[in-house]
Amino acid sequence: EIKQLIISKVGNFAIDLPDASVMVQLSGTFGSRQEEAQRLGRILRPKRDDQMAHFYTLVSRDTQDQEFSANRQLFLTEQGYQYIILYDDEVAEYEPRRLA
Repeated sequence: EIKQLIISKVGNFAIDLPDASVMVQLSGTFGSRQEEAQRLGRILRPKRDDQMAHFYTLVSRDTQDQEFSANRQLFLTEQGYQYIILYDDEVAEYEPRRLA
C-alpha cells in the first residue's frame, strides 16, 4: 500500500487514484484552468465510506503565482466548487469540515 505519492504534471492525465484523499499542489501551470480541473478530478472521485477529499494549493504571497492562482480559483467558483483560503498563520489551527 502506497501512503504518499509525488508526481509531476504527467499525473494530470490517465492516472486513477481512487483511494487518494489528500492532494497538495505545489505549483500550477500559470493560470491553467484545465490543469486545475484535471487535478481536482483525481482527488474528488467517490471514496469508500463517504470519506472526504482535500485539495490544497500552496501559493507564495505577493507573487505572479498568486495572480495565476486567483484565476484558477475563479474558474473553480464558476464550476460550483467551494474553497477556503488560509494564510500561513491560520494553517495550524484549521480543522477540515464539509462545506455546505
